[in-house]
Amino acid sequence: MVRAAAHTLAAAGVPSPRVDAEALLAHVLDLEVPELRRAVILGERVSESDLAAYQRLVEQRADRVPLQHLTGVAHFRALSLRVGPGVFVPRPETEVLVDLALADLQRRASALGTAGDGSAVRTGTDPVVVDLCTGSGAIALALAEEWPGAQVHAVELSEDAHAWAAANLVHTGLAVDLRLGDATTAFADLLGQVDVVVSNPPYIPPGSVPVDPEVRDHDPEVALYGLGEDGLQVPLAVAARAARLLVPGGVLLMEHADVQGEDLVRRLAASRDWVDVADHRDLTGLPRVVRAVRA
Repeated sequence: MVRAAAHTLAAAGVPSPRVDAEALLAHVLDLEVPELRRAVILGERVSESDLAAYQRLVEQRADRVPLQHLTGVAHFRALSLRVGPGVFVPRPETEVLVDLALADLQRRASALGTAGDGSAVRTGTDPVVVDLCTGSGAIALALAEEWPGAQVHAVELSEDAHAWAAANLVHTGLAVDLRLGDATTAFADLLGQVDVVVSNPPYIPPGSVPVDPEVRDHDPEVALYGLGEDGLQVPLAVAARAARLLVPGGVLLMEHADVQGEDLVRRLAASRDWVDVADHRDLTGLPRVVRAVRA
């Protein structure tokens, strides 16, 4: 059954056919994949109704509907997030941004002599973190979970994506101040008070249509295209807001396309708002996250 489904998905050009075939069957049977594999080994039967549901999902995946839309779940670090139509599906390459943010929170904690995981921070020294363009809430929620002493705030422009982020707050039970609004004008109550700003803004240049159908046809355009000839209009506007939110010495961490690293670093370094601007690579070795310190 899984082998036949994997063959169908492979013929449709799905990048990871076997993995997706197993994930879809596990979803139908309400099992974890390891449990599914044990059931297959034991030869346990699948009901006709479950088999029909599975075949429908395989057909949809062969049409390149994102796996995460079919299962309703996207995994990001240790989190299982609710996702679906109307929200950008979080990517593994974004996890490096979380690592960099945690490193900056650790440096701040060391300088203040506070707890290294944020769990026992002295009153009045809790770090303030803002996620601009939060989408599903992935980055904000990961930081709230992995640095529990932080005051985490997040904003999203799209009502659909905001609804998914709100659902993820409820699902995870994590404390994040989530708001609906424009990242370039948000958090007027936090001006000059933020320690770390994180952002995965829309950044694809308008003429660069994604190749993967899962992205091109299913991720919302508002989460993809950064406007301007180079796709940096939105990222630079978000960076300008970050400059107003951050304390002197505060840090901006922003994801970008692998071809934008040099240009974004140059543009930020030319501003009087930023010092120590540098780019960082993701786990695949591609330029992915710019880090800049508020002057």
